[in-house]
Amino acid sequence: MTRIDRLEELKRRREEAFLAGGRERIDKVHEAGKLLARERVELLLDRGSFEELGFFVTHRITEFGMGERKIVGDGVVSGLGRIDGRPVCMFAQDFTVFGGTMSESNAKKICQIMDIAVETGVPVIGLNDSGGARIQEGVLSLGGYADIFLRNTLASGVVPQISAILGPCAGGAVYSPAITDFIVMTEGTSHMFITGPDVIKAVTNEEVTFEELGGAKTHASKSGVAHLRAPSERDTLALVRRLLSFLPSNNTEDPPAIPCDDPPDREEKSLEGVVPDEANKPYDMRDAILPILDGGDFLEIQPEYARNILVGFGRLNGRVVGLVANQPKHLAGVLDIDASIKGARFIRFCDAFNIPIVTFEDVPGFLPGTAQEWGGIIKHGAKLLFAYAEATVPKLTVITRKAYGGAYDVMSSKHVRGDYNVAWPTGELAVMGAAGAVRIIHRRAIKSADDPAAEEKRLVDEYNEQFANPYIAASYGYLDNVILPSQTRRHLIMALESLKTKHQAIPAKKHGNIPL
Repeated sequence: MTRIDRLEELKRRREEAFLAGGRERIDKVHEAGKLLARERVELLLDRGSFEELGFFVTHRITEFGMGERKIVGDGVVSGLGRIDGRPVCMFAQDFTVFGGTMSESNAKKICQIMDIAVETGVPVIGLNDSGGARIQEGVLSLGGYADIFLRNTLASGVVPQISAILGPCAGGAVYSPAITDFIVMTEGTSHMFITGPDVIKAVTNEEVTFEELGGAKTHASKSGVAHLRAPSERDTLALVRRLLSFLPSNNTEDPPAIPCDDPPDREEKSLEGVVPDEANKPYDMRDAILPILDGGDFLEIQPEYARNILVGFGRLNGRVVGLVANQPKHLAGVLDIDASIKGARFIRFCDAFNIPIVTFEDVPGFLPGTAQEWGGIIKHGAKLLFAYAEATVPKLTVITRKAYGGAYDVMSSKHVRGDYNVAWPTGELAVMGAAGAVRIIHRRAIKSADDPAAEEKRLVDEYNEQFANPYIAASYGYLDNVILPSQTRRHLIMALESLKTKHQAIPAKKHGNIPL
């Protein structure tokens, strides 16, 4: 074979790989409104930065006629690339090749990429579009899944892991994304479930559609499995790029700082009117958060799930911070099971990757009721407490209004190693609200009064005067300052700068036992 013949053979083999499952399957994917694996790679990565690995890999199964059905690449496109100039490792499942099913060979390609990500300290991104395990391979495909699950687990807290769901993701295939840090789903074309509608119908007689069972909206709003969703694949991949802009490459680095032209001492007069005069009137905590961030830029995580708590990423003077905030607009901002889990997971991610945590607090307590108690609010609420207490990154807290009961302790108080705790003048720190406290403390006096209603009002006013303010807590040193709302940005940036070199140790141990 001559040199020219060898070059022609390489060209032919490469063309075969780019055709993947063939023109007919490619057309079907496009007709379904989906992109091909390599098209997705081009959209996700910086132009011209992709270096593919395992290009010519094929499966080695001969049973069930598979010996004559070997496709170059075997259903996964994997390699190295860059996003905004930063190196990443990534893989994209190719639905045109055996429905993107997991084989021993493409599992090895994915494992290779994950190993490189950990060894080089760069994020790993998976573009998932798979029909599940390749049945023809039996236990080999199952073993491939387990190999990936192990690497997801070992990489957790070492490098950021992001999963984009761009098609079906069923059975064992869902567990790899579930272990990763963030899941982004595409509306209309992506689905995640353990067992599909047909199996559910056969076993439980429930009738449910793919979209109702495991669509993007379901997992973004009901289950909390998806952290973000987007209307199209292009939007999903753009969202992955944006999310990555807030994250460090690994757990030994700080998140990327950027130049900031938003003055650090900028005052925001609109904050003076955010908290209503009426103690029980709701307001949107975003109105307190957005004005203090650089350019008002806030990437909210899980915005549709457990809406009584807000979490997300922003910047203060160019530095990335993770924000956690009670949301008085929903359920008065109480903590419940879902909010506790959502907050705890986000806090632990921030702590693992050196992202300071800024907490905005307005919480009347934990949600009462049998559903919460029987659902395990005790252990789930303890997750949030555990996460805050365990975190060693800088922790800054702003109390805007209520900080009642055990919820006050949980929400990054001084007592769980909060570094900088301040309140607005509207802050209220107490065991409970004034009305409830008065009815317990003064129940006999109220009952024996000539006008019980008037006496109760007088005592409530007296209690509010005495306790519904931040100054007693400040006098005990539980608050570092009481600040003007308009100057919140300046105070937080100054504290953040002072805490830049913070180092805090925890007792030597293998790991803690978070209440699961």
